[in-house]
Amino acid sequence: MADAIDTGTNDLLASLDGGVLTLTLNRPEARNAMSDEMNQALARQLASAELDSAVKCVVLTGAGKGFCAGGDVKGMNNRNDGGGGGSIDSAIHRQRVNQRATAGKLFKMPKPTLAALPGAAAGAGLGLALACDLRIMASSAILTTAFAKVGFSGDYGGTYFLTQLVGSAKAREMYYLSDRVNADEALRLGLTNWVCAPEDLAAKAAEIGARLAAGPTIAYRYMKENLNRAMAGDVDECLDMEATHHVHTGQTQDHKEAAKAFVEKRDPVFIGR
Repeated sequence: MADAIDTGTNDLLASLDGGVLTLTLNRPEARNAMSDEMNQALARQLASAELDSAVKCVVLTGAGKGFCAGGDVKGMNNRNDGGGGGSIDSAIHRQRVNQRATAGKLFKMPKPTLAALPGAAAGAGLGLALACDLRIMASSAILTTAFAKVGFSGDYGGTYFLTQLVGSAKAREMYYLSDRVNADEALRLGLTNWVCAPEDLAAKAAEIGARLAAGPTIAYRYMKENLNRAMAGDVDECLDMEATHHVHTGQTQDHKEAAKAFVEKRDPVFIGR
């Protein structure tokens, strides 16, 4: 049974069940557009999850019919009308901190992260989804950069993650034109790992989350570092890092248990040591 976690705001819900931390963006009336409270709570929960041995993987999803519409454009308009406050330099620094603590943390934390999309992931919401290791989309969900339509250049790592996943030319097309990408096209492009019926999304996310939570946590830690470094690193650096991590994981109890289970023709039981 899932244990609810107090996030400090109703804009983000959190629960832990069998090692799976589920974080739900919870502003369904605004298609889960980001609020300051949501961002701060998400950053706190991800920082805690990274160090909490009870958390084996993180599932990020959205309440209602959307995943995340990105920034709150209505709120931006109100701030623009009011003239805003603070210097541009402090705003840039705050944005950098927010991005690293959310999208950056999802990408770099040494645990598997999974985005489950019941509906649209747009703008910064797309960045959060792409920052995760894996994605599941409901067949009714769509992806869009959306930034060109509101006169923004883009944030939350979307340019980096999208370029890595689909290549520079397709990423430029998606940013410049801001077209909507449906679930089938997202699957074809490699932007999502699975597509399912909307009513099956929660069950599919729970299934994948449980599989990840039951996996070899030490090996996952180093797999993720290897894969992240491979995205931009030198090939020799990647080969050397793989060798170091492979030998290290070969000394773990999880590896020895898996080898024994293979010989005994049974599923291994991983303990994270």
